[in-house]
Amino acid sequence: QVRLVESGGGLVQAGGSLRLSCAASGRTFSNYAMGWFRQAPGKEREFVVAISGSGGSTRYADSVKGRFTISRANAKNTVYLQMNSLKPEDTAVYYCAADRNYYSTVYASWGQGTQVTVSS
Repeated sequence: QVRLVESGGGLVQAGGSLRLSCAASGRTFSNYAMGWFRQAPGKEREFVVAISGSGGSTRYADSVKGRFTISRANAKNTVYLQMNSLKPEDTAVYYCAADRNYYSTVYASWGQGTQVTVSS
């Protein structure tokens, strides 16, 4: 199990930017693919973006391509989500997750989530 703690959420106006961070502990960070998911009120949790353990591969949901960027600093055991051109529909609780499998659809470890609210 990997312990994950997200930070960086908040309230931002439409068109603005936020950067989320997720600090990991407990295992060798570079062995784990990392993902960001989000859950809006009344909706199912959805995949946003994932990055491989080395950082060499990424995949994005179509809804965030060109606006969000995932990156990781393995020396700091941290993954980041840079969110630009935010829209009200990006409002959700954002969760980071870790799994040994980059293509996993069921991540093994989850953070507690951080709220992102985009006002129109």
